[in-house]
Amino acid sequence: MNIPQLLILFRFLLAPIILGLAYYTGKEATTTIVILMYLGLLSDILDGIIARKQNVSTATLRRLDSQSDMLFLLSIGISSWIIYPELISNHIWEIRFILALEVLCYIVSIVKFKKESSSHAFLSKMWGLSLLAAFTAMIGFKYAGIPFYIALILGFIAHIDRLLITLILPRWTHDVPSAYHAYLIRKGMKIKRNPYFNG
Repeated sequence: MNIPQLLILFRFLLAPIILGLAYYTGKEATTTIVILMYLGLLSDILDGIIARKQNVSTATLRRLDSQSDMLFLLSIGISSWIIYPELISNHIWEIRFILALEVLCYIVSIVKFKKESSSHAFLSKMWGLSLLAAFTAMIGFKYAGIPFYIALILGFIAHIDRLLITLILPRWTHDVPSAYHAYLIRKGMKIKRNPYFNG
């Protein structure tokens, strides 16, 4: 295994660990879970950068990265519900709305390309950071206010961008920074990718 694969595996393994901590120790594990969240974020940042530096950023690796991200974030969301169910219940319709958009993104991509999307778009990355802030507030401070609503707004915008990327792209590809870049690809033009975010 190369380093990016190990980092993806690390994040994948964090998911059941976080769930186990939330289920078996509850509020006593909130600090540990928040620390693991940030370790997961660090691994997510480093795996792509290292993969591009080592020239091992393949489509398969990027797809594994996307699935690991989804599982990791889902485990944190479920853990939030286990520890503070009232916070989730108070915002259940907003959460269902974002989850429905996530499912829609998968369905559209699978129907069109026979595989899930792996765009790693800039807005999706911003949404991931906002989710981290929201989960930190929820799990660490039992608060679902401004950080939660910022994540909700960014989540809506990021998912619309992902849907547009999938609909615009003429063929499946990974690491598409935005719907605008998907449009350029459709026109047969080369796009510029940031070595620290896409590649």
